[in-house]
Amino acid sequence: MIHLPGSKNLNLPAFALLLAVILWASSFIALKIAFRAYDPMFVIFGRMLVASICFLIIGRRVTEALQYRRGDYKLIFFMAFCEPCLYFIFEAKAVQNTTASQAGMITAILPILIMVSAALILKEQIKAKSWMGSIIAVAGVCWLTLESSPSQDAPNPLLGNFLEFLAMVCATGYMITLKSLTQRYSPFFLTAIQAFIGCFFYFPLLFLPSTTLPTQLHPGPALAIVYLGAVITLGAYGLYNYGSKYLPANKAASYINLIPIFSVIMGWLILGETFTAWQFCAGIFIIGGVYLTQK
Repeated sequence: MIHLPGSKNLNLPAFALLLAVILWASSFIALKIAFRAYDPMFVIFGRMLVASICFLIIGRRVTEALQYRRGDYKLIFFMAFCEPCLYFIFEAKAVQNTTASQAGMITAILPILIMVSAALILKEQIKAKSWMGSIIAVAGVCWLTLESSPSQDAPNPLLGNFLEFLAMVCATGYMITLKSLTQRYSPFFLTAIQAFIGCFFYFPLLFLPSTTLPTQLHPGPALAIVYLGAVITLGAYGLYNYGSKYLPANKAASYINLIPIFSVIMGWLILGETFTAWQFCAGIFIIGGVYLTQK
C-alpha cells in the first residue's frame, strides 16, 4: 500500500478523481441541453451564481485551513482567470459548434499538456511508461474523432474542436497553479474562490449586445444550469481539487483521459449522438493509456 501525507492511501483520492471526471463528462450533455433555450453567457453566469449561492449556504467551511502566503493572491487570480473565466468561454463556444461527444474527446489532450508543464514547472519526474500511455490515449482520441459523425447540433465541428483545445490550454494553467495552492489551502476554499470570481467575471458579459437575456423559463434547460452549478462546479471541481492534492499533477490529470469514454456514452444515451463499434474500440485505447500512466 502506498501512503501519502494527509491521506490514508491512494484509494480515496483516486476515487474522487474518477467521480470528478464522470461528472465533468456529464457537463457536456448538460451544456447542450441548456444551450437549446439560453444564451451561452447566461448559462455560464447562471452556473457560477448557483455555485456561489451553494458556497454561501455552507460558508463556514470556505475559510477552513487557510495558510496564506504573501503573493498567493496572484496565483489564486491566475488560477481563476484560466478556469472558470477563459475556460468556460472557449468551452461554451466549442459545445455550440461540435457534438458533446467530440468536445469530451478533445479533453484527452489535457494530460499531455499537464505532463509537459509538470515536468518543466513543477519538476515532476515523468516515466517513459507514462509518456507511452498518454500517447496511446491521444491516439485513441484521434481515432474517436475520425469515427465521429456530425449532427444537427454540430454546425462546425472543426472550429468547435479547436476551441475545446484552447479550453484545455486554459485548464493546464489552472491545474498546474492548483497543484501549488493545494499545499496551503483546502480544496473546498479553492473551489469556492473559482465560483465567486467566475460570477463577478461573467456578470458584465450579460449586458453585451451579443448576449440574449431570457424572457421565459424553460424547465429542462433551467434544471441543467442548476445541475452545472450545484453538482458540476461544486462537486466535480471539489473532488478534483481534493484528489490532486494527494497525487502528482500528471497522475491526477491522466484521469481526464476517461472523460471521452463517459461523454460518448452519455451523448449516445441522452442526446442520441452516434456511437459505433469502432468508437468503442478507440475507447479501449484510451482506457489502456490511462492504465499505463497509473501503473
